[in-house]
Amino acid sequence: MDEPIAITVARAQARRSRQAKVAWGNRCVTVGGDAPVRVQSMTNTDTVDVIGTAIQVKELALAGSEMVRLTVNTPEAAQAVPFIREQLDRMGVDVPLIGDFHYNGHRLLTDYPDCAQTLSKYRINPGNVGKGDKRDKQFALMIEAAVRWNKAVRIGVNWGSLDQELLAHLMDENSRRAAPWGAKPVMYEALISSAIDSAQQAVDLGLNPNQIMLSCKVSGVQDLISVYRELSKRCDYALHLGLTEAGMGTKGAVASAAALSVLLQEGIGDTIRVSLTPQPGESRTQEVVIATEILQSLELRSFVPSVTACPGCGRTTSTTFQELTQKIEGFLRAQMPVWRNKYPGVETMKVAVMGCIVNGPGESKQADIGISLPGTGEAPAAPVYIDGEKAMTLRGESIAEEFQVIVENYVERRFGVHVAAKA
Repeated sequence: MDEPIAITVARAQARRSRQAKVAWGNRCVTVGGDAPVRVQSMTNTDTVDVIGTAIQVKELALAGSEMVRLTVNTPEAAQAVPFIREQLDRMGVDVPLIGDFHYNGHRLLTDYPDCAQTLSKYRINPGNVGKGDKRDKQFALMIEAAVRWNKAVRIGVNWGSLDQELLAHLMDENSRRAAPWGAKPVMYEALISSAIDSAQQAVDLGLNPNQIMLSCKVSGVQDLISVYRELSKRCDYALHLGLTEAGMGTKGAVASAAALSVLLQEGIGDTIRVSLTPQPGESRTQEVVIATEILQSLELRSFVPSVTACPGCGRTTSTTFQELTQKIEGFLRAQMPVWRNKYPGVETMKVAVMGCIVNGPGESKQADIGISLPGTGEAPAAPVYIDGEKAMTLRGESIAEEFQVIVENYVERRFGVHVAAKA
């Protein structure tokens, strides 16, 4: 089995540079500081199902996830982790694996050293580590495993599983204030204090501060913004962003985009996850697609060529430009696992698929490559623009297929130069 993939963590800056350079390590993902904002996801397979889990990890990685979290909740799951890593190595998938531990993580990391060594990072929830005197001892065992195996740790606090002793203590303190806070600010303080105090405890136990990430997840957009603004003021650890339960479909996508975009625009956040509830039959990769689209829309990262397309109106044909846009977007995304390595920089390409002459030619000229389809009543011709210049006009029933070939040739001609130059 190959050596486990390392995750190194730099201290988060007070304000992230939005011009961070995308730099992929060979077998290492750097988080925080000047590193780009990373995309994370989580499997929903039974971890004991080695093949099924490895396949889903591969799908998530190909979609753009740079770290994938696994549920490690039983001895059988812990025993499966090294075999999942072996399967991924055989498939050439070098994405780091994160172990998600609750309640019994101290035992699993102690009793199954192969699991502890194979994982690249541990996720620890301070609210689910233990009660009373057991809490500190069991937390210490998990941190000691991270120190022993030189692993990064995310201390992830959720408001649905807060440390109840800490919350009760803060509520008592609040009741003695001359002007007590409302319930929500007390909850915010409990989240933040739990994360920062646990991080300090980990440092006191010997964990390098540069191996610590924090998260304080809630399910409300405004709550998340408020908590992370305060958290970022009070610590310089790398921060993981995400609504703890974003929801399904458009609700989950919109809520995640609204919350994460505000924080990312302010320079807050080093890794993100869109915790989307999959619709029946929907691929788990949809949460990764949304996360990458958020970063790409903010111009923080580029993952796939972007497609500009008009919404359609009474001037456009009802389905032609819609079908072409769908085909081109699907084609570009499907090609990226191969193109990413073969054509460096292709992810920055801009493609336009427009529906009529009003904005079609102008938008097409602004893109790297664009096509302006004929609208209702217009001449049945579709001019193609390449690098701002009209290159040709397509006609007939096979415009979609012809345009796809033109895009492929453009990619090879423009971005293949990098490969030739290196050779």
